[in-house]
Amino acid sequence: MSLPSAREMIRALVAEPSVSSPDPRLDQSNLGVIHLLAEWLEALGFRVRLQPVSENKSNLIATLGPDNETKGLVLSGHTDTVPFDEGLWSHDPFRLTEQDGRLYGLGSADMKSFFALALEAIRAIDSQRLRQPIIIVATCDEESTMSGARTLASEELSSGHFAVIGEPTSLQPIRMHKGVMMETIQVQGRSGHASNPELGANALEGMVSVLQKLLLWRDQLGQMHHPDFQVPYPTLNLGAIHGGDSPNRICGHCQAYLDFRLLPGMAVDGLREELRQQVHEALQAHPRLNARIEPLFDGVPPFETSPDAELVRLCESLSGESAGAVSFATEAPFLTRLGLETVVMGPGAIDQAHQPDEYLPIAHIEPAIHLIRQLIEKLCLP
Repeated sequence: MSLPSAREMIRALVAEPSVSSPDPRLDQSNLGVIHLLAEWLEALGFRVRLQPVSENKSNLIATLGPDNETKGLVLSGHTDTVPFDEGLWSHDPFRLTEQDGRLYGLGSADMKSFFALALEAIRAIDSQRLRQPIIIVATCDEESTMSGARTLASEELSSGHFAVIGEPTSLQPIRMHKGVMMETIQVQGRSGHASNPELGANALEGMVSVLQKLLLWRDQLGQMHHPDFQVPYPTLNLGAIHGGDSPNRICGHCQAYLDFRLLPGMAVDGLREELRQQVHEALQAHPRLNARIEPLFDGVPPFETSPDAELVRLCESLSGESAGAVSFATEAPFLTRLGLETVVMGPGAIDQAHQPDEYLPIAHIEPAIHLIRQLIEKLCLP
């Protein structure tokens, strides 16, 4: 088959639903997107391998050029999108719409378009000239559990040394980002008639003590600083709380949801253990209450690549932008676990992601193609 144009590839990818969500009512397979990419990559001469992740989800790993080389360039991205707010879009989220210099569609910025632009950049390259391989990696479930990236990190890639993840950064190289933890705290007490507090153990009162303790801890965490981040300290957000059912009953159960953003150098497991200690200390004054802390997902470690790394310097030179830091998380920590020198850099803006009327600026298309082609020429060609 002949490879479609970049615009046609973006249109086809947007039209293929691939929502990833912890809610099974919303969660969808990514195989439609994977099979499209596989067809196009094979048309370009790539050797394509699918890596099953679950019953209806897979990663894709495709290689062009020599294999088993110590160098090479990995161009990586995720195939899934977040759910969408039906009725709030001005356009059909699954139909690419061009208007006012923008391409609207679910996943247009985050981040299906990157695959189309990468393939467009590769189209004109003579694969016989490649001295180092180009590897395309497409994962599943980045927007929910990171299960695709975790599966990828569980086995070795046969080739590759440098990796560019095409998340929307307005084509600015990003060399570090914060980590993410999302936890739930459940305080269990005993319900009873509100007229006599001794009849029960009030879980809501225990949760108040826990949250007060966590806010003091948050102030302590705020003393840590990393000047390269817009928000230069780790954050703890109290996201939701649920407890009790009636004002005339002692609250028997209360649950809170927390979000942490970790600076580079902080460990997910270490912070999780510290959280357990904080909750334990807070409930010492409530001996009739019990607490359980559970992660909502495994967490994403912080990511950092040295400012002196070869890929960072190259991306800065080609883009004309200094490498920066962002607070949102990506699959970068899992690629670095594979030994890949990693930078996050792609078209579109993160401000357009995860909201109605997501779009890719048309003005980003040609610069992105040119930038990817330059990376290939510098890293994979003689």
